[in-house]
Amino acid sequence: MSAWRRFLNRLGPGLITGAADDDPSGIATYSQGGAMFGFGTLWALVFTYPLMVAIQTSSARIGLVTGRGLAANLRRAYPAWLMHFVVYALLFANTLNIGADLAAMGQAMALLRLGPGELWAVFFGLFTLSLQILFPYQRYVRWLKFLTLGLLAYVGTVLVVNVPWLTVLREVVWPPLRFNRDYVLTVVAILGTTISPYLFFWQAAQEVEELRTRRRGLGLRRRPLDADEELHRVRVDTSFGMGFSNLVAFFIMVTTGTVLHAHGITDIATTEQAATALRPLAGDAAYLLFSLGIIGTGLLAVPVLSGSAAYAWAESLGLPAGLDHRIDAAKGYYGVMAVAVAIGVLINFTPLHPIQALYYSAVVNGIVSVPIMAVIMHMVSRRQLMGRFVVSGRLRVLGWLATGVMALAVAILFWSLLTG
Repeated sequence: MSAWRRFLNRLGPGLITGAADDDPSGIATYSQGGAMFGFGTLWALVFTYPLMVAIQTSSARIGLVTGRGLAANLRRAYPAWLMHFVVYALLFANTLNIGADLAAMGQAMALLRLGPGELWAVFFGLFTLSLQILFPYQRYVRWLKFLTLGLLAYVGTVLVVNVPWLTVLREVVWPPLRFNRDYVLTVVAILGTTISPYLFFWQAAQEVEELRTRRRGLGLRRRPLDADEELHRVRVDTSFGMGFSNLVAFFIMVTTGTVLHAHGITDIATTEQAATALRPLAGDAAYLLFSLGIIGTGLLAVPVLSGSAAYAWAESLGLPAGLDHRIDAAKGYYGVMAVAVAIGVLINFTPLHPIQALYYSAVVNGIVSVPIMAVIMHMVSRRQLMGRFVVSGRLRVLGWLATGVMALAVAILFWSLLTG
């Protein structure tokens, strides 16, 4: 087997998790950042990369070592009130996010003049749900890996616009920091978009799925001889996946900064507005690639959002959870997944605007992420839980730094709500 093929085989939960981070709602945030401030917030993506790797590696490590997901470990080792708070807040935030993402995908199809956006939102909801229910885990994961290629559409948009790369490099290395309210809130939004609770649950759960298919569900505490190989795989997979995620976000902000900000278009609230604004300024190629990217990323993100919600709920009750289970053996798991997608679809037919749904889910995600990150870092530092695989050194420092940064972001968010 070639070195390249061995490398690709190592990629899985980390790659899919990282790619799902660039969902349509995230694309809207990055587009807004690029439109409002040009290249002035690109530094935030560089800053968050090691923090993302640290917290996602810690999440994956919990699943890999214990053979259980985050909610299952919460249920076993922490107070019930904390578990219920985390799980139900995650369900609420994920469902709103699903609605916002399905709406963006439907509007992208409408922009391509392929029919009403609301009907496409229904189709995409049913389509993603069907894939999760009907296909075995290994085949479904291959589909998700394939869908990560949809993010390359945003690499393509950079190639069809005239980017001032020297200016980009200068503002990344020496950013023009501002301390006005809009700038600070945009940076907070980028932090909240790149570090989201559903990603923690999903990657830990996917490591558990991998254990079931390859190692009979045994975590590293029960098969320590595999530790070096497995921990190295997680580091490579997560580092690559988070790097891919932030690189795509970087390209989105570079594109919108080059095209929209430079032409005085600074108020982009949705992905559809970003794509529409690109067309007269950057041409049909950029418009088409941007629109197709919204659809591809949504097809990847919606299953991750619904799946992570279902994992958390089922594990919190001690019920069977996982895509490797047949539907009759995990009715609760698949039932929550179906309900989350169904409510997400229905949001498109209510007076609640998708952007309002996105805003509310972002607020909840920001609030929920702090205690979850603190619990994750406490988990991976507990010898009773992790045995000799407790984290230490750089990973531990970066994980707690990520938690502190998110706590500061939430404090700023509350400050903006109280003073705005």
